[in-house]
Amino acid sequence: MVKIDPWGSELVKNYTKYIKDFGMEEFHIEMFPKPNRLMRRNVVFGGRDLKRIVACIKNKKKFYVLSGIMPTAKKIHFGTKCVIENIRYFQDHGATTYLLIADLEASATRGISLEEARKRAMEFHIPSYIALGLDPKKTFFYFQSENKTVSNMGFIFSQKITLNTFRGIYGNADPSRIMSAVLQCGDMLFPQEKKKMPGIIPVGPDQDPHIRLCRDLVPKFKDKYVQLSSIYHKYTPSLDGKLKMSKSSPMGNLEIPEDPKIAKKKINRALTGGRDTLEQHRKLGGQPEKCMVFELLKQHLIEDDKKLDKIYKDYKSGKLTSGEIKQIAIKEFTKFMKDFNSKLKKARKTKVKFIK
Repeated sequence: MVKIDPWGSELVKNYTKYIKDFGMEEFHIEMFPKPNRLMRRNVVFGGRDLKRIVACIKNKKKFYVLSGIMPTAKKIHFGTKCVIENIRYFQDHGATTYLLIADLEASATRGISLEEARKRAMEFHIPSYIALGLDPKKTFFYFQSENKTVSNMGFIFSQKITLNTFRGIYGNADPSRIMSAVLQCGDMLFPQEKKKMPGIIPVGPDQDPHIRLCRDLVPKFKDKYVQLSSIYHKYTPSLDGKLKMSKSSPMGNLEIPEDPKIAKKKINRALTGGRDTLEQHRKLGGQPEKCMVFELLKQHLIEDDKKLDKIYKDYKSGKLTSGEIKQIAIKEFTKFMKDFNSKLKKARKTKVKFIK
């Protein structure tokens, strides 16, 4: 069986096997109205109890979408953009949005002080999420350390979790991780404390243990909560061909913000689906399914499906070379960063709604 650690020790290599091993449901594009780019391009691959959320959207019933910010790094991992885009999708389809700043978890698992976590969140992370598409007018923000309801919920939830259950989900039971996990359960169900309603959590596969722990808790409280839904996106692969962008591979990892000159060097060194020689490439065509540059364009940099399809066909036929597809990616990334920096500057002046 695949084992997943939300703190980063192992990664998903086979998404179909992951769905089977953990009893998830496959994502089908026809489920949701006006699917976003990630849904259309099979980047979103699975979920749990998605029909409940679809029903809320179609019948205009109340539901919520929730995610969190870990305010530790001074940059955002490029793959985080997927989470933000899926949050925005549900915002646009009627969800009340909650975004928590996990300052307590940052302190417990990463050694970041609450003061530093707050500073990083206010100066960079929250404005960056807004710059990447989060609608602040539809979003309620809060700090874990200031939300006593979440803390109380975490304490109550801890009484319903056995050590064997925790070890079965996470593999080990370090005290700081136990505290972080039960607090996250509190976060995910917090919107239902005032009113019971469906909720969905967009995550990468590495965060699924938190979802499973929370879903295991819900039935233990009879009819107090609606069972949690979740939706999953694939990892953004590293430019050097590894499964996931990682800090351990700086030249394979794109971050936000990223100096376009540095990004250019990284993209130029990226693994492509090109052939050994230009002659072979023209004759046999490229292999976009093995090309990390094409994957970058597909997941993040090109919105227009027709434009992406043309790049795919031209590369597949050999008309477009590996060098040329890299130049397209460099141009699109430079344009993306210019747009992000402009929006970030504006977002830093935006007032957001905090709750406790």
